[in-house]
Formats: sequence, structure tokens, C-alpha cells
Amino acid sequence: MFSLLKKSRTPAKSNAPLQRMHAVAGRSLPLVIKENLRATRITLRIEPGGKGLKLTIPYGLHHREVDDFLDRHHGWLKNRLEKLGPEQHLRHGGTISIRGISHRIEHTGTLRGVTQVLRNPEGEAILRVSGLPEHTGRRISAYLKKEARADLERLVAMHAKTVGRPVRSLTMKDTRSRWGSCSYEGNLSFSWRIVMAPDSVIDYLAAHEVAHLREMNHGPKFWALCKALCPHMEESKAWLKRHGSQLHALDFS
Repeated sequence: MFSLLKKSRTPAKSNAPLQRMHAVAGRSLPLVIKENLRATRITLRIEPGGKGLKLTIPYGLHHREVDDFLDRHHGWLKNRLEKLGPEQHLRHGGTISIRGISHRIEHTGTLRGVTQVLRNPEGEAILRVSGLPEHTGRRISAYLKKEARADLERLVAMHAKTVGRPVRSLTMKDTRSRWGSCSYEGNLSFSWRIVMAPDSVIDYLAAHEVAHLREMNHGPKFWALCKALCPHMEESKAWLKRHGSQLHALDFS
């Protein structure tokens, strides 16, 4: 996020969001510009995975000043987006991370068959996918959702037994704002994309949400419980902070 103090000047005709494309770091990204009556500065956010940009501006700010702001911070945007790495294409010959291990995507060329992980004679990890080539991304996401549920159901059950609290339900979602959530009723929700992270990070996420079954906050008692469940908590938190956006950047459509 980047912001700049700025006062409103020219009355605006409408506070409806303005949408346009913005070129940066070799990408053309959708840019949403939203006026806010309470805003006193321009705020720039990169959407999870670098999928787009969002500008919040003071009410009535002239769009020329918006363009000047974007020009001044082009280098900052470029650096942030380059950290996400190049866009990955989920097709034959590409790669996908599963539990932190890079797998080469191998399309079988047949319409029928299950998506499966194996190793070739050289020991390389392979994700073998069948079906129509244009459905490769969709088939991979279905496989990842199934694997994520299996991992998280096992880990959640283990940690829930430790804290002595029941889990009412476990749901897989594709949320961008958070990796998981826990309701007061004991309903846990997780982003299935976490299965692309290393095993230790998946375990941390499960422990984090299970800890909320006892501590519905992020106070000292919560973090102490979370670390007791997951001794590698700090390393896993740091991994998500550094690499989480890369997992969100993958387009499986």
C-alpha cells in the first residue's frame, strides 16, 4: 500500500468508481479509482496476487493529480509487482507447487483419467492431468481442493483434540483477503490455495484457526496457544507474508 496526503479541490460530479487499465511492469492491470468523502490522502493498494490496483482518493480530486501520483510511484509499483514473479501458465510443461514442492505439469493427451502426482525415472515430481488442454487449470484446481481438504481435515482434527474443542464444519473457499477464519459456532473456513505452500505452513494455518476455538482474538493468550500447537509458527507466518501473494496470483480458470 502507498499513500500520499492530499486535500480535495475540485467538486466531483459522481462518486461512482472509475475503472481503467494501467500498464506497469510489463502487465496491463485493471485500476479502480474510488472517491471517498472521508479520505484526506490518495491510497494505493495492490490486489492479492497482483490481479489489479485500487486507488482511494479524496472527494473531488482532479484526475490529473491521480495521474501524477501514479507516475511518481511507478517505480514502487514495478518493484512490488516484480516480487510476485512472472505470470505462470498452468499448461503442459509448466509448473505448480504442491506442498512446497515444484511439480511439472504433464498433460496425458487423453480425455479420461484422474489427476495424479508421481515421479518420473529421474525423480522429478510430476502432476499428470488428462482432459481437454483448455480445462487443465480447472482440473488442477479441483485436485488441489481435494488435497487441501484432506490435509486440513487431518491437521484440524489433531489440533482440535489437543485444545479440547469441537469443530462444527470445515469449508474450502478461494478467499483473497484471508487464509482462514473461525466462527463462534466452530465453523472453520480455509483457502484451498494453502496446499501449494510447504507442509509446515499448512500446519500453521490449521493451528491458527483451531486456536481461535478457544481464543476468539489475536491477544497474547491466542498467540501463546498457537505457538504451543505449532512451534514453527514464526517461520510459517514469515513464509506466508513473503510468498502468499504468489499463490493468489495463479489463475486456474
